[in-house]
Order: sequence, then structure tokens, then C-alpha cells
Amino acid sequence: MLKNLNLLVTFECAARHRSYSLAADELFISQAAVSQQMRQLEKSLGRTLFVRRNRQMMLTQEGETLLESAEAGLKILNEGIQKVYKQDISGELIISSTQAFNALWLMPRLRRFNAIYPHISIKAVSSPVFDDLQQSHIDLAIRFGMNVEEQTPASLNCDYFGTDHAFPICSPYLVEQLSLSVPEDLNSAHLITLDSPGRYSWAEWFEGIGVVGSTDGNNMTTVSSTDMALSAVLSGMGVMLSVAYLCQKQLESGELVVPFDVPHPNVVNRYFVYHPLSPKLSRLKIFMTWLKAEMTE
Repeated sequence: MLKNLNLLVTFECAARHRSYSLAADELFISQAAVSQQMRQLEKSLGRTLFVRRNRQMMLTQEGETLLESAEAGLKILNEGIQKVYKQDISGELIISSTQAFNALWLMPRLRRFNAIYPHISIKAVSSPVFDDLQQSHIDLAIRFGMNVEEQTPASLNCDYFGTDHAFPICSPYLVEQLSLSVPEDLNSAHLITLDSPGRYSWAEWFEGIGVVGSTDGNNMTTVSSTDMALSAVLSGMGVMLSVAYLCQKQLESGELVVPFDVPHPNVVNRYFVYHPLSPKLSRLKIFMTWLKAEMTE
């Protein structure tokens, strides 16, 4: 009984090529190593498998018999490995992120992922807080902000994958109507804000550019999510602060514009948060690679 499957792999390669040197090239080992392994195999079997004729290695009758079985056996092993791999990446992934990211960015693009990886089903859930991944049965959290790493338990991976900036965004109609030409002009505009803006408030934007802004609430409408703010801005109601990727389609079409190319002083970092020992790790890596590629287009 063979103690080392590598000998059988090397034999199949050498027998297929009828050459130790060509087998060495395919296996990325030396010709001497191939020769040594074949001597070990012949010794363990007590049979001669190769004979040299001129410059070619020819199989004996015993060698031909072993090659037939080796090819069949390695084919079965390879098919089994492929089945295990497909089982590993096939199935469901539960992805958690903000309502805005799921609704405005992920869902419109998810069909592209489904077209490439139909065997991976995505369940997207929205949460405004950093949920406990294990308790909530979440495979991957896509999180944004300046303190994600600090709020992530040490037992989880927190992989940074980019930085964005929030800008004022509004309809071109509003720019023309209010003659918006300098940031100070926003004092005459209606501002849309989230009820929990965190580090990305209008007050900090005005302070960051050294402008006294009117943020006393009389000229502001508060909403609970960025997708609601986007709806208000598209109607021409006012100006919101947002990262560009959440309204990329509208910016590209001209429905929305950035009236002032002045970013919020606080950056928006992006992170993947997941358990490093997740049984779905291969599946997760496929999704994360796809998402990063989509966001860099």
C-alpha cells in the first residue's frame, strides 16, 4: 500500500509525458527528484515501471497497468475535490449594512453578482447599529465611519477597504434657483439632515470650512435615513450631505450635482467585519472581492 500519494502523482505525470524532464517542468521540481521518486515507487511495488529507450522513458507492462488505474483514481479524486469546493462556496450569505447602502448601492447591483455567482444567494439585512454578528446570525457586516475598528470585538476581522468623503449634494434646479456660488449661500438653502448624523453633521461641515452656518433647525428637515434624504433632494427640497457612491447614478445622469467641491472634514472609512474562522469564508472572500471591484469602477 502506498504511503505517499505524491509518488503516484509524479508517476502519472512522468508516464503521460514519457519523460522525467517534462514531468519535472510540470510539477516544478527537479528531474533528479522525479527520478528518485520513481525509484522509490518501483522499490515499494517490487516492479519495474519504466525502461529507457534512446532518450525516451517507456512504460513496462506493469507500468501501463498502473497508469490506467492512476489516471482513473486521480480523476475521481479531482472530481471529489471540485465537489467539496463547490459545496464550500454554494449557499447563503447574510450581509448586514446600513439601510442607505443596501437600498441605494447594493440592491441595484446585486443582479450582477447573481449573474456571476448564481450558486451564492445573498440575504441583505439593514441595521443602523453595529449588531452582534453571532447573535444575529450575520456572516458579513459592511460598516462605515471613523470608529469602526474601535467598536469591533478583537475576535472579529475588521478589514479596511477604502475611504470616501461626504459632499453637499442637491438638484441643479436648486443651484440655479438660489444662485449657489459660494458655501455661504447655503444659509439661504433648506438643509436635509439625518436625525443621527454622528460625525458627519452640517455644523461640522460649516465649521471645517470656516463658515458660520445657520443650523438652528429653522432651515432644516430631519429624516431617519439617507435614502429618505435622497428622495427629498431629488424633489428639489434642499441640500444633503452624502458620499457620492450612494447617489452615483443620479450624479452621472445630472439629476443631482455637487454645488461645492468641499468635502466634509471627517472621512468615511469602509470596513468588512466577519469572523476569521467562518465556515463560509471562501464564499465571503468571493463576495468581498466582487464588492471591492464594483466600488472601484
